[in-house]
Amino acid sequence: MAKSPYYLCIAMETTNNQGNKAVAIWLLLGVGMIVVQVLIGGITRLTGSGLSITEWKPLLGAMPPTSAAAWDAAFDQYKKIGQFKYINPHFTLDDFKFIYFWEWFHRVWARLIGLVFIIGFVYLWTKRYLHRSMIQPMLILFFLGGLQGALGWIMVKSGLNDEDIYVSHIRLAIHFIAAMGLLAFTLWFALRLWVPVEKRSPHQQAYKRAVLILPLLIFQFIYGAFMAGLKAATAATTWPTINGEWFPSSFQQFGNRTYSGLAQWTDHPIAVHLVHRTTAYLLFFLIITWCVQVRKVAKPTSYLFSTWWWSMILVSLQVVLGILTVLFAANANALLWLGVAHQFVAMLLLMNWIGNIFLVKPMYSDSRNR
Repeated sequence: MAKSPYYLCIAMETTNNQGNKAVAIWLLLGVGMIVVQVLIGGITRLTGSGLSITEWKPLLGAMPPTSAAAWDAAFDQYKKIGQFKYINPHFTLDDFKFIYFWEWFHRVWARLIGLVFIIGFVYLWTKRYLHRSMIQPMLILFFLGGLQGALGWIMVKSGLNDEDIYVSHIRLAIHFIAAMGLLAFTLWFALRLWVPVEKRSPHQQAYKRAVLILPLLIFQFIYGAFMAGLKAATAATTWPTINGEWFPSSFQQFGNRTYSGLAQWTDHPIAVHLVHRTTAYLLFFLIITWCVQVRKVAKPTSYLFSTWWWSMILVSLQVVLGILTVLFAANANALLWLGVAHQFVAMLLLMNWIGNIFLVKPMYSDSRNR
C-alpha cells in the first residue's frame, strides 16, 4: 500500500540532517530548562516563597532590590497581605530576603527560558534551519510560553489580599498543567525532528492504550497540584490507610470549614488524598500492564525497547516517593526534598509517556498493526 502524505511529511522531518538536529537540540534544551523551572517552582511553593513579590513587572522586574530602602519597600508591600499577618508576622528582613530569592529566581529563570527560545529562533532562522512545516508549531510554542507567564501571575494574584494566606489551589493546578502542556508540546516537537522513522515501533493497539492512559496521568497531575496547594500531605501522614481509615467516612467537615457538592472532592484535603492515592494505584496497574504487553512489539533496534522498561521503573519510583512524601510530611525539610523529588519523577514519567506515544503512533494511513 502506498504511503500517505502524512507519512512522507514525517519521514522528511525525521531525516537526520544538520538543520533538524540543530532545531531538535534547541528544543531539548528548552525541555530541560522547563523541567528546572518547574522544580524551582516546587521549591518556591514548599518554602512558602510564592507571595513574596507582590508586583508583576515582566520587563523591569528582573533585578531584585539593590538598596536598603528598596528592600524595606518590598518588605512593606509583603506586610500588607494575609500571609504575613497570619503566618509570618515574626519575619525579619533576612527571613523575607530568603523567600524573596526563590520567587525572584523562579521569575528570572522564566525570563531566561524566553531569552533562550528567542535567541535560538533568530539563530536558526538566519542559518535557514527552520522550514515551513515548523512555523505553526513554533507559533504554538511561543503562545504557550507567554500564556504560562500570564497564568503564573494570575495564580500569585489570588493570594495577594488580606484574607487568603496561600494562592488558590485551583489556579495552582491550572498553572502547573499549563507548564506540563508546554513541556509535552516542546518534547513532541523535538521528537518529530530527532527520531528516525526506522527507530519507531508503530502499533495501533499499543498507541490507543497509551493515549487512553494519558488523560488519567493528567488528572493525577491535577490532584497532585491540589495536594500541594491545600498542604494536604500534612492532613494524613499515614499509609496505606488515611488516618486509620481505608475509605474516610465523611468529606463534609475539615477544621473549621464545611464542604458540600463538588468542593468535597476538590477542596477537602482528605478527599483529595483519597483521589490522588486511588488514581496512583490505577495508573501503576495500567502502566505496568501496558509495558508487559508492549515489550512483545518493541524491536531491539527501536527506541521503544528502552523506553518501555523505563516506564516501569519511573512509575514504581513515583509510587514509592509518593508514599514517603506522605509519611514524612510532618518534617518540613523532608517534605521539601521528597516533594521536589516526587515532582521531578512525575515530569520524567510524563516525558517518558509522551515518548512512548510518539514511538508507537501509527504512521500509515490504514493504521495497521506492525
